[in-house]
Amino acid sequence: MKNNRRTFLKLTGLAGLTVAGSSVLRGFSPPIENQSKVSSINSMQDTNAFAAANVNEGNVSIIGQYGQWATSLTSGRLPTLSFRNKEWSDVEAWRTLAKKRLSERLAIPKIGGLPPVQVNKEYTFEGLQIEEISWQLPYGRPTTGIILKPQNAKGRLPGILAFHDHGGNKYFGTRKITRTGDQQHPAMATHQQEYYSGKAWANEIAKRGYVVLVADAFTFASRRVMLQDVPAHLRNGLNDQDPENPTNIEAYNDWAGQHEHIMAKSLFSAGTTWPGVFFAEDQKALDILCARKDVDATRIGCGGLSGGGIRTVFMGGMDERIKCAVCVGFMTTWKDFVMEKSFTHTWMTYVPILPNELEFPEILGLRTPLPALVLNDNDDSLYTLPEMKEADKILQDVYKKANASDHYQCSYYPGPHKFDAKMQTEAFGWFDRWLQL
Repeated sequence: MKNNRRTFLKLTGLAGLTVAGSSVLRGFSPPIENQSKVSSINSMQDTNAFAAANVNEGNVSIIGQYGQWATSLTSGRLPTLSFRNKEWSDVEAWRTLAKKRLSERLAIPKIGGLPPVQVNKEYTFEGLQIEEISWQLPYGRPTTGIILKPQNAKGRLPGILAFHDHGGNKYFGTRKITRTGDQQHPAMATHQQEYYSGKAWANEIAKRGYVVLVADAFTFASRRVMLQDVPAHLRNGLNDQDPENPTNIEAYNDWAGQHEHIMAKSLFSAGTTWPGVFFAEDQKALDILCARKDVDATRIGCGGLSGGGIRTVFMGGMDERIKCAVCVGFMTTWKDFVMEKSFTHTWMTYVPILPNELEFPEILGLRTPLPALVLNDNDDSLYTLPEMKEADKILQDVYKKANASDHYQCSYYPGPHKFDAKMQTEAFGWFDRWLQL
């Protein structure tokens, strides 16, 4: 099955989609002048060439002549709730107010207390004890999760809330970063090879002495929008039959990409935001992890690539139970989205009004002085390198002002969007540094 995220991301900008993608949306004209380029953009190198061909030149922006004006609305001044403002000296006072405002902007829905957790299956694989679990939220189908921990582990272990990526692939969720048996869906073998050096990174960190929980995110896998649940005229003639068939998976992911703007508009109309729903459901998974008898709830970390990176930004910034955060492949500035890159990102990214109050990296910075690691790829076509470095500087300034410079680290790696073996080594070392006794 073709699963090229980068082909997808350049085309879905017309609907405001993507953090990752799998295939070309049907019925849309590509957002580039030279239509003949599209057929050649099927590989990592081709997509990077596409990105290079669309760099900002002078007054050119992804919203035309409106780009400079839109950027000017927030440029030349610090956001009102930035800790970098001179009037802020007390970290706790700043964080309390800024988190309250962020919570308001997210419009986080109330989704009840700790849900009962059902253990559906238990077994071992490659030295890990694995539990397939599920829980029912007040809406939608049950959420599926996977628990991984070292076989025969004793006592309470530190925990990791591991976030899967977007990947332009809503059919899959937990399977993107786990492996639970010798048989693996070919699409997931390809996915892990492309983005994770062929590794199931949740398994790898569990082997180091952690209880790891991976849960399907809102609109992915067990939480995905089922075709049977939407009006027939919106299904594009598709159905939910034979779902594991690669052709059907690709067709579903194409459909789900086109449906994403509908979901975003509906959530806004319901008085909430996509990041707010993400946070509510991820926080429920965190509650479940912390409530386990085999977990030391005072030593919890979270992390993930891409769509998992943005979930890390919000969870790491908002919930102080996260003692260590690792954001991979999702760090830039609001300016980068305005001028260059909003078309490469999903509706799951945006929080209306917030850019007036906090720069994007300052969301993660709300956790200062708690430790945070940011891992970037120099050739990541989802961002511009100058704005990745500007975001890094902002976080450095926040942590420095909080007298916690040694609790923040940012590293840059060669290559495109990924969380490869070398990056995993640094990430796992960071978790070990702050969470292992």
